[in-house]
Amino acid sequence: MGENRKFPGQPVLSQILDVIPKSIINAAGRKHNSNRYYKRLPLRVHLISLLYGIFSYCNGLRELSEGLLACEGKLSHLGLDKAPARSTLSDANNKRSYQVFETIYYALLSQYHSFISDSRLKGLSIRNLKIIDSSTIQLFSELLRGVGRNPLDGGRKKGGFKVHAMMDAFSGTAEFVRLTEAREHDQKFLYHLKLVPNSWIVFDKAYTTYGQFAKWTSQKVWFVTRERNNADVHVTKVLVDKTKKRKSKGVLKEQLVTVGVKENGAVVQRLKLRRITFLAEDGKVYVYITNNMTLPASQIATIYKNRWMIELLFKQIKQNFPLRYFWGASPNAIKMQVYCVLIAQLLMVVIRKKAVTKKSFANMITVIRLHLMSYVALMEFIKDAYKAWRKTHNASFAFTT
Repeated sequence: MGENRKFPGQPVLSQILDVIPKSIINAAGRKHNSNRYYKRLPLRVHLISLLYGIFSYCNGLRELSEGLLACEGKLSHLGLDKAPARSTLSDANNKRSYQVFETIYYALLSQYHSFISDSRLKGLSIRNLKIIDSSTIQLFSELLRGVGRNPLDGGRKKGGFKVHAMMDAFSGTAEFVRLTEAREHDQKFLYHLKLVPNSWIVFDKAYTTYGQFAKWTSQKVWFVTRERNNADVHVTKVLVDKTKKRKSKGVLKEQLVTVGVKENGAVVQRLKLRRITFLAEDGKVYVYITNNMTLPASQIATIYKNRWMIELLFKQIKQNFPLRYFWGASPNAIKMQVYCVLIAQLLMVVIRKKAVTKKSFANMITVIRLHLMSYVALMEFIKDAYKAWRKTHNASFAFTT
């Protein structure tokens, strides 16, 4: 008889779910009374079912429910007595408030924030950098009102909704999320942010709102963005000017400027800002503005360069999780699915950090999806899929001989 090695007694999905403390689910359920008005599907079972659909990339509730049915014999390891019926899931998606899943997401973020955060970012001396942006997800406007147009072929008018996010640059996760109709202007998102003094925030020029910039300045919240082409800027002082030097690169010009802050169409204040003209390595010239007067100009350029991280986050979410088709026809069901996707993304960030792997996010998700219900050690599987699979296979063979 060969060496008897123990192999995992839980499938990969069950090991992923172990990252979610039961206390977080219970606390969220109590806060929103989520089991009182919908007892046919307890919150814990609802969450597990939706996360199964997220990780297995189900495009509809039928795929989700039939997929769980196919896991007969393994459901007990997921904490399920039986697979929920499609109609039960559909009712729960529409009736149970999405806010309980929102609460679970933020509680998980609070639980793991310090663990997943890097101590520093390359080239930056600051310690509290937030990045904001939005991404539009297309759907039929009957589900959620939004921008759209009437197709020439007479089909249904397509609209969408926006995921507005504030990302923590050091953890790679969305720290604050707001879901709105697609037609809502990005600038409104700024009014919902709560930032502590000495925070740094970076965004593109679509968010330019001088009134909000003035409030941040008084609160010692520092921002970096690009200057609008039509900005009404008055130069008050030139600090650096290398534009006439041959072969200049990096910071070309640094100026102190003022912009008009308007209320009811009238200028009520001249806001002092710093304008930095920067020549990037690709030969493009960028003009940044900031309300911070002390950080070196090269650092300001590096801060804005890190804005691409939130685009990577949206790319991770859209390409690796099901957001093309929704598991309900109500705004509540749509928002619920989005928050479950955010929960799944956060769980993957935590697990990737625990596994200490250099495997790409997309590759890790693909491997997990293919072996979601396989009995293999998750952390070892992420580090080296072939080695972990052979180890499990040999262990199970030794156990049966």
